[in-house]
Amino acid sequence: MKIHEYQAKEILAKYQVKIPRGRPAMTSEEARKIAVELGGPVVVKAQIHAGGRGKGGGVKLARTPEEAGRLAGQMLGMKLVTHQTGPEGRIVQRLLVEEALHIKKEYYLGIVIDRAAGKPVFMASAAGGMEIEEVAAKSPELILKEWIDPGTGFQAYQARKLAFGLELAPELVNKAVQFMTALYQAFQSSDGSLAEINPFLLTEEGDFYALDAKINFDDNALFRHKEFAALRDLNEEDPLEVDASKYNLNYIKLDGNVGCMVNGAGLAMATMDIIKYAGGMPANFLDVGGGASAEQVKNAFRILMSDKNVKAVLINIFGGILRCDTLATGVVEAAKELALSIPIVVRMEGTNVDRGRQILKESGLNFTVGLNMKDAAEKVVALASHAVPEAKVQ
Repeated sequence: MKIHEYQAKEILAKYQVKIPRGRPAMTSEEARKIAVELGGPVVVKAQIHAGGRGKGGGVKLARTPEEAGRLAGQMLGMKLVTHQTGPEGRIVQRLLVEEALHIKKEYYLGIVIDRAAGKPVFMASAAGGMEIEEVAAKSPELILKEWIDPGTGFQAYQARKLAFGLELAPELVNKAVQFMTALYQAFQSSDGSLAEINPFLLTEEGDFYALDAKINFDDNALFRHKEFAALRDLNEEDPLEVDASKYNLNYIKLDGNVGCMVNGAGLAMATMDIIKYAGGMPANFLDVGGGASAEQVKNAFRILMSDKNVKAVLINIFGGILRCDTLATGVVEAAKELALSIPIVVRMEGTNVDRGRQILKESGLNFTVGLNMKDAAEKVVALASHAVPEAKVQ
């Protein structure tokens, strides 16, 4: 789960991470009033779930409250396009107005889960203010890393090592250590999957601030943080992914034209891989789970088919807890309800597979059966590109 910058900063502040003074604004008049309260120049920042806002015109300096109101009026409702939003962009519906600080040097701090190592890694770089992905690609040696043992947590010596690696002046090292330690506490306590400060700012006055902040939560731990539910902004999420979450379906929209419905995350990943191997592009990741009901399957299929880019569908099911006949019933009900006209390829094995195939055959609908994963992938890719006509279920 992602949240906005101002929300991330509110969480960080609870753990004594220093942030600029400021508040969110929903209207231009509210932005002007906040600027009056803060006094002096302010920065007006568009709040969307994407990076690169400055380059897209979503971060502006205002020297007077009137200018802050005018800039806010221009930003609110604008379509902000960055390298992370894609060409479709995001509509700006809220802003953050905060005090402008005297910048001396920009650094980078970040904590993510290193899945290969099975533990969090704390990263720091003197190349702050830049897109960290670009730094990693061009100058990986500029990114310092300290892996964190979950049993002992982030240690002071690790923070000092990073601080010295950033070549901070001796009088600044303890301040940086306190800042990094507080950042890790916020990350760990909120069950974060990512915490990022970019830039991690050193001011002319010798203080460190989180000038920008990003926190993502581990969805599997949200049951421990009921208060985070109020932070979710559905306007920033893909509508189909929001719809899928209502039915406890794991759905992620992608850019291809082959829709996928699979039970099990591992099998779903393998299905997307084999579609690529066959020359196609998956349109989504969709794991209906091991214990899905016919109603869940029907809703999953409806969500999958709501993507206008989908030209053919591959249903790949290994029947265990989710029986093949249950899957077939849900698919047939959804296909009839949606009056589908695109080809559907089904590969199923496991519990009640013969009954499942019989349900598909007796439905009177057009299905193509894949004899195995390779055969199914080749058939669906061909059908998606209109290379072969639709075939009747065998």
